[in-house]
Amino acid sequence: MPNHLTIPFKKTYSCPIPIATRDYIRNHTEDHPDAYIRDVNQWKALRDIGTGGVLHADRINFALAYHAQLVFILAKLPSDINLEFSYAHAFASNPSSLPVTLRSITFERASVLFNIAALYSQLAASEDRSSQDGLKRASACYQATGVLAFLSESALPKLGPFIDSENTPSDLNEDFVKSLEWLMLAQAQECVWQRAVADHYKNSLIAKLAAKVSSLYNTSLLSIRQAAADTRDALPPNWIPHLETKHYHFNAASQYRKGIDELEASRYGDEIQRLMIAEADAKKAFNIAKRAGVAQAVISDVKSLLDVVQKNLARAERDNDLIYHQNVPAPSGIPAIQEVSMVQSIVPPGLQDPRSVIGDDGIIFGEMLGWGAREAINIYNDNKGNLLQEKIVEPAQNFNDEADKILQSLNLPSSLEALERPVGLPPSLLRKAEEIRLEQGPTKIDVYLDDVQRLSRHVLGILDEAMDILDSEASEDEAARRETPVNRPPSHEANRELILKQKRYRTILTQAAKSDEVVRRKWEEWEDQISELTRDEDELEALVPSSTVSMTGKAVSTSQTQIHARTLRGLLESLDDIRRTRDDLVVRAQRRAESDDIRPKVLAAAANLEQGIEMSAVMFEDVSDNELAKYDKFIQGLTEGRKKQEEILSSIKSTNDVFIQSRKQDPAVRDREQALQFLDLAYSHYREIIRNLDEGLKFYNDMAGILTNFKEACKIWSSARSREARLFHRNMASLSISGNASDESHEVPVSTTSPPRTSTRKQTAGIPTLSSADWEAQELAPPPTKRIEKTTKNR
Repeated sequence: MPNHLTIPFKKTYSCPIPIATRDYIRNHTEDHPDAYIRDVNQWKALRDIGTGGVLHADRINFALAYHAQLVFILAKLPSDINLEFSYAHAFASNPSSLPVTLRSITFERASVLFNIAALYSQLAASEDRSSQDGLKRASACYQATGVLAFLSESALPKLGPFIDSENTPSDLNEDFVKSLEWLMLAQAQECVWQRAVADHYKNSLIAKLAAKVSSLYNTSLLSIRQAAADTRDALPPNWIPHLETKHYHFNAASQYRKGIDELEASRYGDEIQRLMIAEADAKKAFNIAKRAGVAQAVISDVKSLLDVVQKNLARAERDNDLIYHQNVPAPSGIPAIQEVSMVQSIVPPGLQDPRSVIGDDGIIFGEMLGWGAREAINIYNDNKGNLLQEKIVEPAQNFNDEADKILQSLNLPSSLEALERPVGLPPSLLRKAEEIRLEQGPTKIDVYLDDVQRLSRHVLGILDEAMDILDSEASEDEAARRETPVNRPPSHEANRELILKQKRYRTILTQAAKSDEVVRRKWEEWEDQISELTRDEDELEALVPSSTVSMTGKAVSTSQTQIHARTLRGLLESLDDIRRTRDDLVVRAQRRAESDDIRPKVLAAAANLEQGIEMSAVMFEDVSDNELAKYDKFIQGLTEGRKKQEEILSSIKSTNDVFIQSRKQDPAVRDREQALQFLDLAYSHYREIIRNLDEGLKFYNDMAGILTNFKEACKIWSSARSREARLFHRNMASLSISGNASDESHEVPVSTTSPPRTSTRKQTAGIPTLSSADWEAQELAPPPTKRIEKTTKNR
């Protein structure tokens, strides 16, 4: 039995790489999945041979090549593409124990690195350490487990976001991995110590080498003791005692060799003290090893050392009592042995330079735009749309509405037009009426209202259907519980997150329905007035009374009124100029946004980054900020226009006050003003109603997509629960049948062959993921999995 420990492989299971990858490319990129058939097949084939499990030196190159491809894959795809990877715990004692299943390519990469380290450790342990060449090769392999240091630094920090409390790979945490790294270094240093002993190096040097061996084993021991309890408990029962035994063993060996050095230097008292320390530590090592069932080879090594130490201690004490008579110092009175390290964690070059091990097959998904760059483009387009809407379109509309509101409160331009055109209709009113006639305004509003109501019922129906799915599952669960005890949360607990999300959606729809009713009442209030604007010009003119102003005896007043009217008309024309300039700014900004493509600049920035690194959208923030700065001139133009508008509106208010005072108060003029103002107000409400209905249609269309995804999530969750219930039922039935068969057989031998194990995949109800119809497809039997229930836009 060997006296070294090895790291076992993490067992893995099949995963549907082609299906998940095709779904992701189809749903999240602009590419066609067929363009990457070769890449997907290459990934699958390389995984089959590169995930470990076979003890052969040639497998190192395959594993390094697969890890290198994973590095480049993670530069092109996000870690979560809805592809589940399953790995058993490296130290799982039961082959049928549940593996850890995570939707994370980062988890796959970390597990591959772990298995590379395991392969190096097993290759080291398989060497013949009775020869010098074997010791050299073993030490080199143990030091190559610097893969574990690389794992801790480059992979484990990125794994955290994908780990949850129910699915935690306890063999992939910092303390555990560092403990394994220190253990491999300790065994590498032990090989160096063994070579030094075989080559008869000086005892003082051998003592220093042994002291470092002891220190490294102790560091490994301290690291694993700092790990969580479940991590320690997963180790074999003799693992930690092995580390303790080795720690004390080599501390004893170090003191023993240093004792010989003291003897050669005629420091007999120091020799005795070191031999006493060596004896005490050797006894500790032997007792721990015997009590904990450490490997027999380790026990034999410790026993041999203990015998030699005790023999030399008896001789030293006898000689000192009879001949030398030197004082034996206290343990604190002798110098500590200086440690000498001859090993270090060596990271294989293929990990530091992934491209060097790719070979002629090329980089998988090498032609694909990296997901970080793709996400940066999407984020830029979203930010551009938000900026255009929130900083340009909406402010421009608000500025126009603000001006219209003030003019309506001043009865402008109706009062001015009533004076300027005592008969006929103002051109501005004729343009507005023509617009409503061409759009068939009342009919359009009726159709919009019906569409909004229909969509409202539709989205509410989708939500009700989703709840029907959950209610049906709850009924099935309740029925199953009456038949068979089920060790899982009841439906009302398991679906809590889905129910909470449903309540939020229903609240949003209720608020939207209230808004729809406000719009409908506004239409009912203004329907007759808006319909009047659809009349032809003659009929519309008949609705507006004409007025004539007698100028007799009012020459001064009339002259003043005309002066104020001309001033007021000039100010209104200036306000119209500002509005036209503002509208032109909005149109120009929208055209710029339509033709704005940041993709070439992102691609150029991505090309300047180191190939193979995991790109994220954050890396392209400078490019995005520089491109968004192009819209600053439009925002600045709106700000300047608002300042001018405020100045002109202030002048309009003061001029209008003078105009009203100087104007002749003819009742006919007043009636004409009111009629014109009422029609102008009807047009304003028409535009407002149309705008509100457009927003409502967009809202319900967006909600239909969101709720369809929510319904799909409920369906996936419900299906997973149903399959899980059927699995429980079948397992209970199998146990019942097996028990009955055993009772009836009596002395007849019973077959030990178990029925085929049925297993379920972990399901996670997420929005908007898990939308693929083929997501369950498998090429091989899936791994055994534990039950997971999780849930993952509101308006």
